[in-house]
Amino acid sequence: MQENLITPTPSAYTFPLLIKQLLLNALSIHGDQQITYRGERRYSFRQFRERIGQLASVLDGLDVRHGTTVAVMDWDSHRYLESYFAIPMMGATLFTVNVRLSAQQILYTLNDSKAEVVLVHADFVPMLEEIQADLKSLRHVIVIADGEAVPANTLPVDGEYEALMVQASAEFDFPDFDERTKAATFYTTGTTGDPKGVAYSHRDIVMHAMSTAMSLCSPREGQRLHREDVYMPITPMFHVLAWGMPYIAIMLGLKTVLPGRYVPERLVGLRESEGVTFSHCVPTILQMLLQAADAQGMDLSGWKLMIGGSAMSPALCEAALEHGMDVFTAYGMSETGPIVSLAQLPPGYRPKDRQEEVRMRCATGRPVPFVDFRIVDGNMNDVPHDGKQQGEIVLRSPFLTKAYVGKPQASEELWAGGYLHTQDIAVRGQDGFVRIVDRIKDVIKTGGEWVSSIEVESLIASVPGVQECAVVGVPDEKWGERPMAFVVQKPDASMGAEGIRHALMAHVESNRISKYAVPAPDRIAFVAEIPKTSVGKINKKLLRERAVQ
Repeated sequence: MQENLITPTPSAYTFPLLIKQLLLNALSIHGDQQITYRGERRYSFRQFRERIGQLASVLDGLDVRHGTTVAVMDWDSHRYLESYFAIPMMGATLFTVNVRLSAQQILYTLNDSKAEVVLVHADFVPMLEEIQADLKSLRHVIVIADGEAVPANTLPVDGEYEALMVQASAEFDFPDFDERTKAATFYTTGTTGDPKGVAYSHRDIVMHAMSTAMSLCSPREGQRLHREDVYMPITPMFHVLAWGMPYIAIMLGLKTVLPGRYVPERLVGLRESEGVTFSHCVPTILQMLLQAADAQGMDLSGWKLMIGGSAMSPALCEAALEHGMDVFTAYGMSETGPIVSLAQLPPGYRPKDRQEEVRMRCATGRPVPFVDFRIVDGNMNDVPHDGKQQGEIVLRSPFLTKAYVGKPQASEELWAGGYLHTQDIAVRGQDGFVRIVDRIKDVIKTGGEWVSSIEVESLIASVPGVQECAVVGVPDEKWGERPMAFVVQKPDASMGAEGIRHALMAHVESNRISKYAVPAPDRIAFVAEIPKTSVGKINKKLLRERAVQ
C-alpha cells in the first residue's frame, strides 16, 4: 500500500519540537515580564534569554557538546531555570541531581549518567568532595556561591557561576536538531535497589507542556492557570523537572518566583510580597504552609495549589479550603512526564455539600489531553466505569518516558503489553473521575479482604487532633496481614489508640470500611513524625520495617 504522506517543498521549514521553541511567544510578547530569586534579584524575560546565552557560552568553553551530560546541584533558583533551557538547547543533557539522596546514591547517579560537568551550590561542595575520588566522568566543576566567596575545596573548579557569566557572551546560536534528542534525565527515588534513570526528549517535554497547559488554562474559573498568575514552584526543581511547570510558566509568560531552599516562613512571605497565585507541592509542604501562615497571621486566600506526590487527605484539603486556598490533585509519576490527570471540578459543578467537593478535589481526577488512560484487570481488559470495579492504571501518551537508562529488563516490565504500567490501583466513575485506591505493593490483604491503606489513612486523618498518619500492612499469623497505623498528633492534642479505633468503628457500622481495616490497639503507634523519601512521599518501606522490629 502506497503511503499517503505530505512531501514538503525543499524550502519548507520542518518545525522540530525543541525546548527553545517554548521561548518564542514568551520573548516576543512578554519580554518585560519578571523573574525573581527570593525577591532579592530580578530580571526580565529578555535578560533571562541573554543569561541563557551566557551560560551556553560558558559551557561551550568547557567543551560541552551535543550529548554531553551536565549535572546541576542547586536549590530552586534563577540559575536552575537558566539550566533548564541553556543545557538542553545546546543539545546536551540536563541532569537534575536529587541533592536529598545520600552521598553514595548521588555518586551512583553521577557515574551512571556519565556527567562530565557539575554546577554545584556551595552548600553541596563538601558532599561532592567526599565522593570525587570515585567519580568516573567528571571533568569540570562550576561553583554557585550566591554572591559569597567560593569555599576552599579540592574539586576541579573552573570558576564561580556569576563570575563566569559576566565574562561570557550572550550571543549563542542554538541549533536545530532531532526533537527526539535526550534533553533531561533524573533518577527515581525507589525504596529498593539502585535509583533508576528516567530520561525525556525535547519532544516529550514540549508535548507535556502543551498538554498540561491546555488542561490548566481551559476552565473559566477554579483550579486553573492564566497569564495574570504569579508562579512559584514548591516542588524541587530536581524532581521530574518540577512537574514540568517551569517550562509552562515561561511558555505562558508568567511572572516567576524562585524561592531557593524551602523554608515555610519564607515561602508564605514570598507568597505575600510577590503576589504568588499558583504553586504546586506535596501534602507535607502544604501542611507546613498552613502552619507557617497561622503562626504569622498571613492570609492564603486565592492561592491555587496543585497537590501531588502522595494522596491529599480530605482533612488536609478541608483545612486548606478553610484558609481560602484553591487546592486540587495532580496525578502522575516520574515516568509519566509527570502530569497525566487533574482533579479540576467539572464546568457548572455544584457540590451538594463540602464533603462531596473535598472528595472531588482529592480524587485522581480526569485525564489531560493526549493521554490514553485505562484502568484494566490482570488480562488488560478495561474494568467498568462504575466507581467500584478496581484495576491498574495503564497509560499511553506522547510524553511518557520510553525506557529507563541502561535497564532494559525494568523498561520492558514498565511497558509490558505496550502500555506503561503505573502499579496504581484505581476505580473510575461514570463522570470520568478516577480515584486511586492504593499502590499494588501497599494494598493490605487481611481476613480474606483487600484493604486500601489510603482509605484508612484518610479516615484517621479526619479524626480531631490528628495531624498526619500513614498505614501499612504487617504480617499476622491469623489474618495474613493486619493494618498498622503511625499517627502524628497535633501539638495541643491528646488521644489514645482507643480513640482512633472508636472513630474507625463508626465507619465500619456505616459500611464505609471493613472491620478488618481497623488496626488493633497495639497496631496504632503515636510518633513524632512520619518518615519521608527525598521528594516528600511517605516512606512505607521504612515503616513496614519498623513495624516488625
